[in-house]
Formats: sequence, structure tokens, C-alpha cells
Amino acid sequence: MVITFLGHSTITNSSAVLEKIIETILENTRKDEKISFYCGGYGDFDNLSVSACRLIKEKRPNSEIVFVTPYLKSLAKNEIYDATIYPPLENVPLRYAITKRNAWMVDRAELIIAYVKYTYGGAYKAFRYAQRKKKLVINLASSL
Repeated sequence: MVITFLGHSTITNSSAVLEKIIETILENTRKDEKISFYCGGYGDFDNLSVSACRLIKEKRPNSEIVFVTPYLKSLAKNEIYDATIYPPLENVPLRYAITKRNAWMVDRAELIIAYVKYTYGGAYKAFRYAQRKKKLVINLASSL
């Protein structure tokens, strides 16, 4: 299963959001299932998501945490992630790289865990894209 995360760069109730991310992952996956977590790596929600994934990985070692970078220069190895993927974005102008990367992650995800509270910004655009694609999206902002 591929799970990705979409959320705002600033989060105020981080401990509650972290707990909810973990709970959502556990409720929506089977214990023996291989999980690939596709993470964006920028902002508070992305950092909380990686923290949650690391805690899940302790219980489910068949999981992998993948940094999906929007920039080719960010391919250097990072100890936080098990792998790094650079989607085919080399012809995308830099100002659109994150938007296109988010769409690439949504297209591959079976589950999207979001924290989208506002109706503007990149997280909201990716959230709406996921809804149009009829993806399974769980928005934690609506329950916190």
C-alpha cells in the first residue's frame, strides 16, 4: 500500500495531529501489509508525518519511508528516509515543481492522509486534486 500526506506548512496542535496520523495509519492498514510512505519533507505537517511513519516502522518493519523530492538537487541521501524518489519533473519550471510532485504522489497513493484546514495554498490544491481523482482521502483537520 502507498500512503501519502498532504498538509499545511504550519500546524498548531502538533501532538494531537501526530496521534491522529498514527491512529489513521493503523486503522487503515493490515499488520502484515507492506507500506510505502511517500513524504514531502517540507513544513510542520510533513515533519509530523515522518515522525508518525518512523513510529509505525518500529512496529511494522516491512514499511518504508520515501522522500519524494520536487528538486533534482535534493537527491542526496538522507538518514531520515529509507529512499528518495525524484519524479519525472526535469522539464517542469521550479515554481511548479512542488505542485507537480504533489500530483505525482496523489496519483500513486491508495490512501491520502491530509491536514487541510484552509481553502487556499498548495496543500488545498493537492487535496482538491485528490478528491477529483476519487482517491481515499482522510482529512484530519475535520476531526481535530
